[in-house]
Amino acid sequence: MLYVKAPAKINLTLDVLFKRPDNYHEVEMIMTTVDLADRIGLEPRADGLIKIISTDRFVPDDERNFAYQAAQLLKDTYGIEEGVSITIDKEIPIAAGLAGGSSDAAATLRGLNELWKLNLTLDELAEYGSKIGSDVSFCVYGGTARATGRGEKIEKLPAPPNCWVVLAKPKIGVSTADVYGGLQLDNIKHPNTEQMVQAIRNGDYELLCASLGNVLETVTFKLHPEVITIKEQMQRFGADAVLMSGSGPTVFGLVDSEIRATRIYNGLRGFCEEVYTVRLLGERNPLA
Repeated sequence: MLYVKAPAKINLTLDVLFKRPDNYHEVEMIMTTVDLADRIGLEPRADGLIKIISTDRFVPDDERNFAYQAAQLLKDTYGIEEGVSITIDKEIPIAAGLAGGSSDAAATLRGLNELWKLNLTLDELAEYGSKIGSDVSFCVYGGTARATGRGEKIEKLPAPPNCWVVLAKPKIGVSTADVYGGLQLDNIKHPNTEQMVQAIRNGDYELLCASLGNVLETVTFKLHPEVITIKEQMQRFGADAVLMSGSGPTVFGLVDSEIRATRIYNGLRGFCEEVYTVRLLGERNPLA
C-alpha cells in the first residue's frame, strides 16, 4: 500500500473578475495549504477495477468521486490494465470550502504516478488535474500560489509568514454553484490581491492579515447566516484576521501565538462541533 498526504487549502484571497463565455467565472485567488490532511492509500488490484473505500460514509464511492476520476483519467490515458483500491482516510470536512475532494484527487494523481511508474512531472499532473476540477491543479502542487483562469493557472509564491490557523465549520453544506449564482459582479468589493502577494513575498504578517478578502462571503452570509455568526465569534475571541475559505462554510482565523489559538479554539467549541487548530504548511508537495 502506498500512502499519500492530501492537505486542505485555505483562500487568503478570492476574487471573481467576470463571467466567461464558457459559463465559468474568471477568478484570481491566493491559496495556501494547511496541516489538516486526508490520507490516501493506493493498493494495486489485478481485476482492473477502481474501488473507493472511505472512513466517511458521505464520500461517494463511484465516478462522482474526484479521486476515482483521477484514477480513471490516468488509466484511460496510459492504457493501464491493473486496477487500484483507493482508501480515503478523511480528516478534512466535506463540502467545506477546503478543497478536500480536490486534494484527494491530486494525491491520487501523484501516488498513481509513482505506483504505475508514469514518470510525469508535477506540471503534467497539474494539467490532468485541471480536467477534473478547478482546485485540483493547485492541490497537485500544494504550497502557496496565485491561481487564475478557472483556478487552474498556477503561479508559485513563497511560503507565507508562519502562524496558527483556527478553522471552524458549521454543520451545513454549501453549494458552490448557488454561491456563484448569487454573486452580483457589478456590486462587489475586490480584495487587493497584489498587496497580499507583497505581504507574502516580504513575510509581513500584519499586511497579510490586512489583505485578506473573499468576494463570495457576502453571498454565503445571506444564504447561511450561521457562517457570519462564526466569523463574528472568532473576531470577538481575538483572532488577528478572519475570513471564510472558498465558497464556505468554513471560516478561518489567523493567530500569531499558540496560547491565543487555543483560547479561540476552546471558545468556538461552544458554537461549532468541527473546530481545528493547525499550522500553515506553505511549501510545495514532493512529487509523491
